[in-house]
Amino acid sequence: MSVEVSAQAAYIVAALLFIAALAGLSKHETAKVGNRFGIAGMAVALAATVALAIDRDIEGIGLVLLVGAVAIGAAIGLWRARIVEMTGMPELIALLHSFVGLAAVLVGWNGFLEVENNLDGEEALHLEALGTLGIHHAEVAIGIFIGAVTFTGSIIAYLKLSAKMDSKPLVLPGKNLINVGSLVVFAALTAWFCADPGIVPIILATVLALALGLHLVASIGGGDMPVVVSMLNSYSGWAAAASGFLLENDALIITGALVGSSGAYLSYIMCKAMNRSFISVIAGGFGIEAPSSSDTDYGEHREVNAEGAAELLKSAKSVIITPGYGMAVAQAQHGVADMTRKLRDAGVEVRFGIHPVAGRLPGHMNVLLAEAKVPYDIVLEMDEINDDFAATSVVLVIGANDTVNPAAADDPTSPIAGMPVLHVWEAENVIVFKRSMASGYAGVQNPLFFRENTQMLFGDAKDRVEDILKSL
Repeated sequence: MSVEVSAQAAYIVAALLFIAALAGLSKHETAKVGNRFGIAGMAVALAATVALAIDRDIEGIGLVLLVGAVAIGAAIGLWRARIVEMTGMPELIALLHSFVGLAAVLVGWNGFLEVENNLDGEEALHLEALGTLGIHHAEVAIGIFIGAVTFTGSIIAYLKLSAKMDSKPLVLPGKNLINVGSLVVFAALTAWFCADPGIVPIILATVLALALGLHLVASIGGGDMPVVVSMLNSYSGWAAAASGFLLENDALIITGALVGSSGAYLSYIMCKAMNRSFISVIAGGFGIEAPSSSDTDYGEHREVNAEGAAELLKSAKSVIITPGYGMAVAQAQHGVADMTRKLRDAGVEVRFGIHPVAGRLPGHMNVLLAEAKVPYDIVLEMDEINDDFAATSVVLVIGANDTVNPAAADDPTSPIAGMPVLHVWEAENVIVFKRSMASGYAGVQNPLFFRENTQMLFGDAKDRVEDILKSL
């Protein structure tokens, strides 16, 4: 069996492993096994690609660059994976998406330099004989466009998620017209490039795509960034698939299609959960349009200390905990798990309510709670638990803000109006763990903090949970 045939067979095995990885990652109980399948699939695909490159007479500086790139990439990947905290995972993922986009741009430009820029060359003449030269023109333009949008869009997402850039949306006059107009101009540039494959249209298409990626994500507010990360994940998959067509690499095509379709489906599910338009997400058109209501005077808030919170919990029949990004930042999940066990041992019913976009990433809170050994069966999604708040004695809001904001349901002028939220205010008592009265990631004040049945417990969430444990 030749190396070429063996490599293609290895790509099929890798594709099956990637599919098994997605199946495993769909459930908490099988997530670790799914992750191992994904690692194995990538190892098989990488080994097959290196073997194929060597078989195709890559040598000298080319081989050194290939091995060096693999070694450097593996070293950086292992280093980042070891030191990153869960709170930093969303921005790391966004940054990794940017690398996929940049790779697609470079592959596209390499295809242009190899074929379109050398129409008398062997590769161009071969494609022309097959009658696929025009298809190659389109592949180059589309691959560069998707990659460039993913590249700059992911960088903006990284800057917003890591608080290196203001999370408020950029609202330019006629922003939707800008987005639609950019797509129309790109279509015209692609037609120009296919008719006359010169360097001018491909440069213009690249610059346009880079600018569009910046504008698409910059125009989206912080409260919607988890959906953006998921959508960029999808974009990176399509960028990889586009690269696969240019490189005639089946593994890239299959992997890119899997990532692109699964990312799009996840984004669709999240959009439904957040009452957002899926088309608007793709078009970057669901940034804040309405004026903020954060200047409204809601009155005075009430405070409680850890001892008072413990007394309420002792006398409670049922408790629901709604965690958010603040719990992740404080790394309070282990203390919360200990408090849950202690309350359940005392006969108190304790459950968790998880908003689809709690934290900065889909499943962020579920991963933290699983890490702390909280039983899966008491961790419920928003739709499963929202009707139970009215019959609940105490709700603990630990580091959540926008996902428990009643303004989303009550105030049509709010930037998060229409977004489904956890109805924590319907409970008998609400205790909000917060460092200060500052607004959340979406930059919107929360009227929940000023309601009569709400008390604020200020300070680091981990410290306050430990203080409650001592009182219990």
